[in-house]
Amino acid sequence: MINHEFIERNAGVMGIFIALAISVGGLVEIVPLMYQASVTEPSPGVKPYPPMELAGRDVYVSEGCYNCHSQMIRPFVSESLRYGPASVAGESVYDRPFQWGSKRTGPDLARVGGRYTDEWHRMHLINPRDLVPESNMPGFPWLEENKIDPDLIQTKMRVLQGMGHPYTDEEIANAPEVVMGKTEMDAMIAYLQFLGLSNNGRDKK
Repeated sequence: MINHEFIERNAGVMGIFIALAISVGGLVEIVPLMYQASVTEPSPGVKPYPPMELAGRDVYVSEGCYNCHSQMIRPFVSESLRYGPASVAGESVYDRPFQWGSKRTGPDLARVGGRYTDEWHRMHLINPRDLVPESNMPGFPWLEENKIDPDLIQTKMRVLQGMGHPYTDEEIANAPEVVMGKTEMDAMIAYLQFLGLSNNGRDKK
């Protein structure tokens, strides 16, 4: 019988047992979730991101915004008073990858849609300190210069359709026209304004 002293003195054996423990724990914790409707099915009214919002989400991810902003309102009174109802998994079934996270340097953005005007977001993204003097968020002025690639968004929508996102062929065909001539700034603002809106199955506060 292997005792603790033997395991602790042999890094290889310790590594094997650690990998085994993680594998078993992962199977027990993760696999059942793959078959729960509350995790795999969208909440009522939740739909895939339209072309502009999908492009904006890609900009949000590529610029690393998720490093400071979560999109997961925890089930605590203090959080619901500030941000709105607690997040549920069904809200994020079309997020690949999802933006829940556990650390916040800036505020949670799960329900930021509609709280500010488009112009507020534009000014804030160019230079946050113009609106929030104490902010340590960097500015993103170059987003006004970068154009959205219409063909790339159409390709992404086709891929997501193949993964189960219920885009129609008509929506995919019209996507290039929707984003034609738009900047990454336009797309980012559209994405932020989309987050938490009731017409996407999410309560607006």
